[in-house]
Amino acid sequence: MSLQGKRIGFGISGSHCTYEEVVPQVEKLVAQGAEVVPVVTGNVKNTDTRFGKGKDWVSKIEEITGQKIIDSIVAAEPLGPKAPLDCMVIAPLTGNSMSKFANAMTDNAVLMAAKATLRNQKPVVLGISTNDALGLNGINLMRLMATKNIFFIPFGQDDPEKKPNSMVARMSMLAETIEAALEYKQIQPVIVEKYLD
Repeated sequence: MSLQGKRIGFGISGSHCTYEEVVPQVEKLVAQGAEVVPVVTGNVKNTDTRFGKGKDWVSKIEEITGQKIIDSIVAAEPLGPKAPLDCMVIAPLTGNSMSKFANAMTDNAVLMAAKATLRNQKPVVLGISTNDALGLNGINLMRLMATKNIFFIPFGQDDPEKKPNSMVARMSMLAETIEAALEYKQIQPVIVEKYLD
């Protein structure tokens, strides 16, 4: 399936170490002709880390997509009834945001955009990046995996020796995951050996 002309929301949450892997995927979606609507959490916009400044990441995403970042619940709500998306992506999806999403908590723009997309019975694609996917957050991961219209970029343990509970999506598989999700199919296998990438 072509992504040409598809309207894709792209939500980014605060796994700062993953941005370098995610941003090229946004570029690929734009290159394939998708209209990418960027959405960020406050943590992304306002936090400076050793991986870069929040304002610089926001500027880069706006430059790539040609659209202003959506960064409030109020601005994200119209993605439901008035300006619907064909698909909503959250990548990276932190453990914190994953636990909120799995328990129907909507306290930021990214989660509102995802909720609005599910309300329209459109697919939501998740690219996890969390240190506790196989720990306390395991229950939330499984809940989302069993939820209708939610699909996952294949993921695996990124450092099984030092961080045995940590799992990260293979972000390079984003476009093909979206293509499958637009047909309401989960790309397989969904569990991969991430650390071999």
